Amino acid sequence: MKISVYEDPEECRFVWEKAWPAKGLFDLWEVRSCFHDAFLRPLSFHVVEGNQKIMGFLPLCWDGEENKYIQFPGETWHGKTWLEQNRIIARTPEVFERLVDSVPGSVHLRYLVQNPLFCRMDQVTPDELGYLFFPRLYDFSFESYWQSFSGKMRKKLRAELKKFDTRKVTYRFNRLDDLDQMLRMNMAAFGENSYFRDSRFHYAFENLSALLHKKGMLRITTVLVDGDIAAVDMGALWNNSYTLLAGATNPEFPGVAKLINFHHMDRSCKEKIETVDFLCGDFNWKSRFNLTPVPLYQLNMEKHSARYYGEFQEMAVACA
Repeated sequence: MKISVYEDPEECRFVWEKAWPAKGLFDLWEVRSCFHDAFLRPLSFHVVEGNQKIMGFLPLCWDGEENKYIQFPGETWHGKTWLEQNRIIARTPEVFERLVDSVPGSVHLRYLVQNPLFCRMDQVTPDELGYLFFPRLYDFSFESYWQSFSGKMRKKLRAELKKFDTRKVTYRFNRLDDLDQMLRMNMAAFGENSYFRDSRFHYAFENLSALLHKKGMLRITTVLVDGDIAAVDMGALWNNSYTLLAGATNPEFPGVAKLINFHHMDRSCKEKIETVDFLCGDFNWKSRFNLTPVPLYQLNMEKHSARYYGEFQEMAVACA
């Protein structure tokens, strides 16, 4: 087996599109590039080849802030990456060991989708839960989904949503200006904990929204109550899968988060969308809304680190 390390962006793109399966939105090179262009982490794509075929692939970036290698594209906030649907591509445990051994420093990968190899890797541990909604489980019927709640829960939800019965609730879609309001509401709600406070994340999402809009994949959903913006969500539709990427609510309209989330469920059923991905992070409502939890994993492997990235580059070239 031959191990190669690629650092040139064009070569990395070629390898990515050849080896990385495009199963979800975050698998698309163009989507991840929106974040790479903002964070500009040095690339380090490790490839194991045998019989002129790619047998293993580990696309990494060097995080000089934490002195470790992380998943491409290297977007981080408070020491954690954000993008999900990450993978370890290796045909055998031996290939995986060769991949990891070729990395000349500590490695920390988050939000890994399940891989049968994980049961043989002590370095892989459970991470957060992702949350999905599958309209097909309810025969694409929002009413069937609603009936999946207990009678007590339905009564409680009706009481919480009843406050909107006496107000004029309308929806509008794909107004780009509403994204600015979403960002402002998000930062107002989360303060310094909003990842949009990082100019790099802010720039990445501007790039992402422009890309999705150009490709016809962008979905902006805005709830207006009595003419005022109460909630805005940004999502993307790709390959009949809908991914919610970011959102924010106006604190003057308590309960509007439930309203917009039920709207996503209802619309997805009507449009017969296969999967709705609400991403990681349990803000209490996801499990209560009968979403399907999907375990994700992380790999944390500590190695002796060189003092500066230049030493890593020299070692990476030697592996090629």
